[in-house]
Amino acid sequence: MTLIRLCGAFAVAATLAVPAFAEITRPECVAPANPGGGFDLTCRIAQTGLAPQLGTAMEVSFMPGGIGAVAYSLFNTTRTDDASAIVAFSTGSLLNIVTGKYGEFDENDVRWVATAGADFGAVIVRADSPYQDLSALMADFSADPASVVIGAGGSVGSQDWMKAALLLRGAGGDPRAMRYVAFDGGGDAIAALLGGSIGVYTGDMGEMTAHLEAGTMRVLASMSPARLDGIFAEIPTAKEQGFDVEWTIMRGFYMGGDVSDEDYDAWVSTFEAAYAAPEFATVQAEKGLLPLNLAGDDLTAAISTNMDLLRTISTEAGLLN
Repeated sequence: MTLIRLCGAFAVAATLAVPAFAEITRPECVAPANPGGGFDLTCRIAQTGLAPQLGTAMEVSFMPGGIGAVAYSLFNTTRTDDASAIVAFSTGSLLNIVTGKYGEFDENDVRWVATAGADFGAVIVRADSPYQDLSALMADFSADPASVVIGAGGSVGSQDWMKAALLLRGAGGDPRAMRYVAFDGGGDAIAALLGGSIGVYTGDMGEMTAHLEAGTMRVLASMSPARLDGIFAEIPTAKEQGFDVEWTIMRGFYMGGDVSDEDYDAWVSTFEAAYAAPEFATVQAEKGLLPLNLAGDDLTAAISTNMDLLRTISTEAGLLN
């Protein structure tokens, strides 16, 4: 199904090594949501993974609003030439651009810097949920879609909504019949799940490491093409449970469109040097991501290709005319 196969266009990770690069002063990573979700995770990878190359501590700041829309607007208006800051994005951010949720700005208005890795969608419940596997959840979906309250970090048409819609379609239902609660980021959705306001969270595998270790949540299925390693090794995929649902997420960073070539290249070179060091792969693995190492022109080309694909997907899903 075309709707869910986004990873292919990103292909194999690049592994360029550039040993010398300009100094970056006061580095900052902006997570465009509240703490605790996927954007926070993305910035933490940069904060830890780039530390040997930067030689100074990177600040992580939070800028919630519109699942990234506030930050995208700011870096297209006020901070267009900010040489110190990178902003976290995901495949969901690209989808939001396609569907107009980021306003008048498109993918050509910023500079795409580098990736943090690849993540995958997940079907998540509380540890004490009556749902022990995906089949039980899908049975309820099939019988009465409104009986299950799903929540996630994004409104209708967002990446997390798309995951939930795919699940409902996999159960033979109409996504329009779904009871879906939108939150401003994964951290808020996780809090709602733990608080009992929603029953299912369609989030990301990378967000789950700490929660699985704490025993507060259970992942019914990974939306990856195959089982993941490490702490996720015992979690079955949706496909192996009989439901052909996948969702791959690219995580990365952009800068304002007016950042100079020199400053932009400094960040690109920093990431390329980090990719060549084994420590960066260790950080990716610890955060539940797979290597997807693209920077500079390679990432920009991948973004262009996938924006075309996402526009096609969004049209198929009825999100665009």
